[in-house]
Amino acid sequence: MIGLRAALVLALAAGMLGHCSRKPAPPPLPMAPVKVGPEIALQTTPVPLDASNRARTTLEGFVFAGGVAITSPQTSRLHGLSDLTIAPDGGLVAVTDDGDLFQARLVLDPTGRLIGLTDGKLEGLKGPDGQPLQGKDKADAEGVAILANGDRLISFERDHRIWLYPAAGGPPRPASKPATIFPYNEGMEALAAYPAAGPDAYLVGGEEGEVWLCKLSAACQALAPQQGPDFTWGLTAMATFNGPAIATFHRGFDPIRGWRGILRFVANPMAPAGKQVHAASLHLDGSITRDNYEGVALSSTPSGATRIYLISDDGSLPGQRTLLMAFDWTPPPPPPPAPPGKPRKPVRKR
Repeated sequence: MIGLRAALVLALAAGMLGHCSRKPAPPPLPMAPVKVGPEIALQTTPVPLDASNRARTTLEGFVFAGGVAITSPQTSRLHGLSDLTIAPDGGLVAVTDDGDLFQARLVLDPTGRLIGLTDGKLEGLKGPDGQPLQGKDKADAEGVAILANGDRLISFERDHRIWLYPAAGGPPRPASKPATIFPYNEGMEALAAYPAAGPDAYLVGGEEGEVWLCKLSAACQALAPQQGPDFTWGLTAMATFNGPAIATFHRGFDPIRGWRGILRFVANPMAPAGKQVHAASLHLDGSITRDNYEGVALSSTPSGATRIYLISDDGSLPGQRTLLMAFDWTPPPPPPPAPPGKPRKPVRKR
């Protein structure tokens, strides 16, 4: 969801461009009756890495591994995707600003590039009473994480909370959350399981860059913040990388350049602020295909590269899309060892 800082610049843009705006057309209705149940048909359209150079395949050491725009002819609720996870078998789980749970399966070509999605499902998240969440204040889901035992954690803003949805089914229950007061529409945007700190550990990130280590069995503790270049950037997602390392994603917006993004690999988020190390960074700007990216997930490729998936929140606004983009990153080889120095001659005493 768009927070306060983005809303301010969006309001400025609306004031500048409002005289030429038009009411968006309603989504098309399905051509035939839709069966009862969560299953939905999905339509995916390929998108390039660079809109001005469709042959471009690399960016800052990252290899573009395919991208698609996602729609459905059977529902108008497939939008507002805020975060996602990717299972080793290619299963995708995402949450939306309207309190829906979206599930699908990645479709990859023989080379491993992302070319589509299949097996779409969309169903409302339920509350402790077993009923679907009602109203934006209760249903604004922003982060999702899956623990090693299959339990799902989902963070919500407006009514700021984290709920645990048991893998075995049943109603959700509250999970530990930071003991702080969040702005109304700038809450716990980022959520990631963090097995390096224990099987029940997870990281929570606020849009202003605050980060906490939480456990189901213990209270949350503050870590060094993960902040963007300036106040117009917000932390929107985190994902486990390798051991203690994580990936963070920051989103920025201004009415001139539009949406921008920065992905960073942070070697150890537990380290003090002065010892934070970024192993690599990916900047989405200029002619690169971009939108309001809010979610990041990581997996491994058969070649050993780290696969990054980014998903965007279309905000139900004209000109925005639900994009799923894939990138591969392979760390550079370590530098060769320095040659041995010449042995020093012993100094004779006189």
